[in-house]
Amino acid sequence: MFVPVNEPLLNGNEKKYLNECIETGWVSAEGAFISKFEDGMSKLTKRKYAITVTSGTVALEVAVRALNFEKGSEIIMPDFTIISCAQAIVRAGCVPVLVDCDPDTWNMNINQIEAKITNKTAAIMAVHIYGITVDMKPLIEIAEKYNLKVIEDAAEVIGQKIYNEPAGSFGDVSCFSFYSNKHVTTGEGGMIVCNDEKLAQRCKDLKNYCFAPERRFMHYELGHSYMMSNLQAAVGFAQLEKLEEHIIKKRYIGKKYQELLKDLSHKIILPLEKTSYCKNIYWVFGIVLKDNAGMNAQECAEKLRKLGVGTRPFFWPMHEQPVFINEGMFKGEKYPISENIARMGFYIPSGLTLDDEKINYVSQKIHEVLN
Repeated sequence: MFVPVNEPLLNGNEKKYLNECIETGWVSAEGAFISKFEDGMSKLTKRKYAITVTSGTVALEVAVRALNFEKGSEIIMPDFTIISCAQAIVRAGCVPVLVDCDPDTWNMNINQIEAKITNKTAAIMAVHIYGITVDMKPLIEIAEKYNLKVIEDAAEVIGQKIYNEPAGSFGDVSCFSFYSNKHVTTGEGGMIVCNDEKLAQRCKDLKNYCFAPERRFMHYELGHSYMMSNLQAAVGFAQLEKLEEHIIKKRYIGKKYQELLKDLSHKIILPLEKTSYCKNIYWVFGIVLKDNAGMNAQECAEKLRKLGVGTRPFFWPMHEQPVFINEGMFKGEKYPISENIARMGFYIPSGLTLDDEKINYVSQKIHEVLN
């Protein structure tokens, strides 16, 4: 047996809606499912506007650019995250300013934010990691105190609640990804949500070539071709119909792993089940090895692969990314928590197709490796 780290679950109306697209001929960036999917995400996040794009990365890039920051503006973000977050900031001509992560939640350490604020700081980018979210209440308070914009990356927590409000409902603009391992997938795809009409229109313009309002094919600014197809939106809308079931299944998988692996707590750190402000949605089930495990994450992952268990390493810290080091960024900066979990952390099979047999198999193999 080999258990992959993720397999998408497409057992709803995906085929039915795709056939509808094909039969009607609406397969490009126009069609009924674009608006249905956008409306569904708007309701889910309690946002007035939702804009489909081609990926979560694009959602971030369009959102940051749409906010019209001055060149050289600083945006505070976590060191421990995927590179698309920093990439969006850099490509907008802004400067990423890093904070270390919290050792328990793996999210950005809120207590380090204020010390990084300067007269060039324009925004905070909050990135929810792996299923537990950033504590948005104190983050919003800091942003309001210093008149900063808030960009919320909710790609990994679709359907999550923070203080009983939906992830993606916080700050000035929020972004989602619908990559194949997300709670809602379109294969590739993303979404921007916000409450500001002008910001929403700016995002729509940027994702579609920035056509002049008075004349198509006239342009005062260079935009992009970042339109989601009606085919993708059809799949996304079908997935959205099953979101509650997906969340229940993810939390079931998380609970099972917590029970099966708790006896290894002397060698591994398991993800938090909940915090005071949210309950883990288990986008993935992450594990951090302790020093006495006798190996790092890469070595453990290789042993598990040979036993038929797929894994994925944790994110690599932004301050240690070669592409940024080569540009002279983050010189002399150290973020010890981020560095440690990047080297000692990985996640195990967490996809929606997992059954008890596979969960038990994965747990058994982890025990074999660590014992």
